[in-house]
Amino acid sequence: MVTLRCTQKLLRRLEVTDKPAAPTTVLGDWYANILFSRPHQLVLCVSERSLLPVVLLAKETQTLASRLAGAVGQVLQSLGVAPSQIERELSEMRSFAYSRTQNRRVLGSLKDLMFQLSWYVHHSPEKNLLEQSLHLAETPCSPIGYSSPDKLTVELFQSARVDAEAFH
Repeated sequence: MVTLRCTQKLLRRLEVTDKPAAPTTVLGDWYANILFSRPHQLVLCVSERSLLPVVLLAKETQTLASRLAGAVGQVLQSLGVAPSQIERELSEMRSFAYSRTQNRRVLGSLKDLMFQLSWYVHHSPEKNLLEQSLHLAETPCSPIGYSSPDKLTVELFQSARVDAEAFH
């Protein structure tokens, strides 16, 4: 189970659940905001636990959660996360809800990453969504001790693997 926690701008386009369940994914809930840019409107999604950014097209918001799962899989694969762990994460992301944002730390990082994304899209329009996501993932973020989301994400999955092996 995962909740996509959206800003007011994005919530206007989606069906909201008031009481979502706790996340069962390694990366936790996701926060999302819409970027009005040209030629496409984009949605920037950020993992609550690692601040991993994932960029999606804003069209067809009814498929946003399923497209997020697919894009998360591509980003995790690019970061070198084990295929079995990616499969498990995506399996947990099949069940989702939409809700309001609640974590100010993540919202601040989302705002910073939105600014960087708008600059990057303007100066590197030839980059695809995966390349944009991976570029943003290298950004040091103060809420995670000035680590970068890509490094913290890999560490979280390595830690989850160790925990799973210790359990068996």
